[in-house]
Amino acid sequence: MRPFKYTRVDGVPAAVKLAGANSNARFLAGGTNILDLMKEDVAQPDELIDINLLKLTQISPLRDGANKGGVSLGALAKNAETANHELIRMQYPLLSKAILAGASAQIRNMATNGGNLMQRTRCPYFYDVALPCNKRAPGSGCGAMEGFNRMHAIFGWSEKCIAVYPSDMAVALAAFDAVVVVQNTGGQQRNIPFTDFHRLPGEMPEKDNNLLPGELIVAIELPPNNFADHSYYLKVRDRASYAFALVSVAAGLELEGNKIARVRLAMGGVAHKPWRALRAEQMLAGKEPTDVNFLAAAQSEMEMAKPLAGNKFKVELGKRAIVRTLNMALNNYGDE
Repeated sequence: MRPFKYTRVDGVPAAVKLAGANSNARFLAGGTNILDLMKEDVAQPDELIDINLLKLTQISPLRDGANKGGVSLGALAKNAETANHELIRMQYPLLSKAILAGASAQIRNMATNGGNLMQRTRCPYFYDVALPCNKRAPGSGCGAMEGFNRMHAIFGWSEKCIAVYPSDMAVALAAFDAVVVVQNTGGQQRNIPFTDFHRLPGEMPEKDNNLLPGELIVAIELPPNNFADHSYYLKVRDRASYAFALVSVAAGLELEGNKIARVRLAMGGVAHKPWRALRAEQMLAGKEPTDVNFLAAAQSEMEMAKPLAGNKFKVELGKRAIVRTLNMALNNYGDE
């Protein structure tokens, strides 16, 4: 057990001030990931800043601003509350389905929206302090590269790291073009487009996201969209529950007559961040929603994959998952 300081705060300014003054401090909300990391000696913060008293739990309509007509998710709203909220179930059923596909009921009751975005990879090499891992110990090497890499990335990986990002919720948020609202030590807020929030590993796999020191997530904004009637989240995993995705797909379609006016596709379990399938989206825009077009778009996206020795199956699995998810969205199985 490593000693650490515990501080409870009741305001955002106090929280970011403390975090900004100590680069080895961590925020504590639901604690469903950071406490596990500390127990395994993977994370070694010398201070935990308890933010559970902050008034960041509201889920409410956005009545002004760039995302007017959408919904704001408080960073400290629980995942379970978010998934079952009337606004989310009615306007963003894809997000509700994605959240409910993750973890367990007990964890969803504790985990917060902001914490969900901050969770770290579940790569076994990251969790085992006896093994090399550039994310945990920069410069030590990537044990998974020549090791057991069945669960690892096929897009966007580097020689430094092939880990994948584990969240289901984040895949839906990437598809929705969500915006992460953060506050810094100076009291200013800034908006980070969701697709820019998480990072690919590059040369700095230890850095999961683009938050600056001391910044705190205060909300997640969902822009308005017309995908509610034709959206679906598919999670392919080794067992029906309590398992991370081998491949997951979030899809939203907006139809005009017999054509696809707008489409959003994002994938999980395939990269260091939620993977936005932009090539597939571009191929489908303006096309008819047919199996032929779905398959062509899926093949085009998966052509960019660079599988590893242990996960070549993910290329075919990803292609089939995209086609199935699009068909489920088309046929309005969002509430299934």
